Amino acid sequence: MISESVKIHDKFSFEIKLGYTSDSAIKSPEYSINTYLFIPNSLDINRFTYKSDNFYHDLKSNIRLMTPIYLLRDIYQGEKNPLMRLENSLQDLSKAPSKENTEHYEFQIKMFGSIVKSALRREVFHIKDNKIDADTNFLIRSYIQDINGIKEKYRKLRRIINVPTVNKKQLNIYLFGDEFMGNLIEKYSFRLMRYLRYKTYNQEYKTQLLELIKTEIDYKTSKDLPIVSDNYNNNEELLYRRSVLKKYIESNLFLNTRQKKEGKLAEQIIYGLAAGLAMIFATGIAFYTQQEYGNFTMPFFFALVVGYMFKDRIKELTRIYFSGKYRKSHFDHKTQIFSGKKHSIGYCKESFSFIQEENISARVMKRRNRSHLTEIENNWIGEKVILYRKHIKLYGKKIKTVYKDYSINGINDIARVNITPFLEKMTNPEMPMYFIDDEKYKKIYGNKVYHLNLILNFKTADNEFFRRYRIILNRNGIKRIQKIMIEPKN
Repeated sequence: MISESVKIHDKFSFEIKLGYTSDSAIKSPEYSINTYLFIPNSLDINRFTYKSDNFYHDLKSNIRLMTPIYLLRDIYQGEKNPLMRLENSLQDLSKAPSKENTEHYEFQIKMFGSIVKSALRREVFHIKDNKIDADTNFLIRSYIQDINGIKEKYRKLRRIINVPTVNKKQLNIYLFGDEFMGNLIEKYSFRLMRYLRYKTYNQEYKTQLLELIKTEIDYKTSKDLPIVSDNYNNNEELLYRRSVLKKYIESNLFLNTRQKKEGKLAEQIIYGLAAGLAMIFATGIAFYTQQEYGNFTMPFFFALVVGYMFKDRIKELTRIYFSGKYRKSHFDHKTQIFSGKKHSIGYCKESFSFIQEENISARVMKRRNRSHLTEIENNWIGEKVILYRKHIKLYGKKIKTVYKDYSINGINDIARVNITPFLEKMTNPEMPMYFIDDEKYKKIYGNKVYHLNLILNFKTADNEFFRRYRIILNRNGIKRIQKIMIEPKN
């Protein structure tokens, strides 16, 4: 199973997040994703101005394990919940602060932080998307209750390791987890309040949410932790600190990768074949003229010169031809995915190319679904199409047993694409326009935008489906991304 989301990461890059769930019924599930990016010709992005090296330079990929799924209430309630596992690791550390116990305790802190973040995000989005007004109050009340339950139980655990056997560095790991949890509570509670502006709910809960945030800010102040203020320099330091904490806590889930170029042997064979064909041409001319005109004659001399002149050209053209044919069905890179340094849990292959529209399947072009206006633009100005292919293979059993305490269901592949090169040939982001008002004409400015159309084609062993997005941008960067709900049958 594949899940996907496309969103703005910042004004100059968008993010494609793909989730690959490892099906326990399939030993080594495989997934193929073809990404078609339709680019207006006016942006001057083509195979000569934007090569594969440029694309891979603008692409940043992270592969990480999926966070174990918990409801907020299940983080601190029930058997073998994350807080209970964390408490057991704290007890072990306080009794015997060995390297093994320290690593296990640090792992539990990081996993707890990642689980809380994932659960908070899902809960807030669920309240936002809830369509049953009668349930909104219940969901908000449960949210506040569960957060208070989680942070209260976590903060009581400090006394287990605030003992002489645990050194300051080990205690700081716990404190980092505490600060990270506080940042999450603050962030997602503010986000929930923004979403609630458009919902009908008991206003008492607005007061309670504000009190929840205020209590967290007061707690940070009492611990001499930085908080958001109207001091610009302090906020700069705070953002940096939060970024470092986020990377530290989530490092548990990030996977090691080892990339190598695909088809090195095939490439050498192609080079050898091209050299051989060129040599056949040059040698054939030499043999023929030698037989016709003999050695040490002017025709023989000119034949050798001509053979030498064309030999290198034939070699290069043959190499380009066969390399192009090879790359159409093969990949540029192969990335081995590791949990730790040695345990391979799968691999990812990827390739980049420009593709002619006549070589794009009719099913993809249906999803492109050009309007009449777009057809005019396409006929006069045209589009270039980038094809970015990926093939993922996972070793299902190995993924599920990466961690003995938690079951992992799959991996997330997060790709960020920088669109800065696409902006270079754009015109001004605002264009003057005129209208009549009260018998006078006035000037206003309209946004000049460009559209990039993104078609994602997903294939698994038993399914194929498509998704379409429109990326709207101007010279100042990305303005918005729209998901186009269109899914023809064939």
